[in-house]
Amino acid sequence: MLSPSDRPRRPSRRLLVQLARFAVVGGLGFVLDTAVFDLLRLTVLSPERMHDGPILAKIASTTVAIAANWIGNRSWTFADSRRARSGGEALEFLVASLIGMGVGLLCLWISHYGLRLTSTLDDTVSANGVGLVLGSAVRFWLYRVWVYRPDRVARGEAATAE
Repeated sequence: MLSPSDRPRRPSRRLLVQLARFAVVGGLGFVLDTAVFDLLRLTVLSPERMHDGPILAKIASTTVAIAANWIGNRSWTFADSRRARSGGEALEFLVASLIGMGVGLLCLWISHYGLRLTSTLDDTVSANGVGLVLGSAVRFWLYRVWVYRPDRVARGEAATAE
């Protein structure tokens, strides 16, 4: 019989629930991000009108999605480890989200300017496909280990019913 230390480690139920909720919130953020990006990319921030249009469209769309995702993640995904004072948490969330956005922007930049894949489909795939997937992995990790650290609950930094 295996001792507890010899058994293979399975992800905790809490981690799986957080991942599922993060995916739902992120899925909604993805729809919002993609819709705003494509709308801007096809209209006022098209590359035909403005050289840096795709990058500016991605910055704008990601900013809108970050705000929506903070509300969803704070109130649902990480509700049990959010802080009573939301200011510091919001700043950390923003920094973590901007790091994730940087990953997506780098993918878009490499594709659009480096590889010269410049169609709307190319930009959408690189920014909202590859970039968003990689950026989401980085964000989830930063949210879990930095913004919504579980040890904050033990130290009494968690939010009470707001």
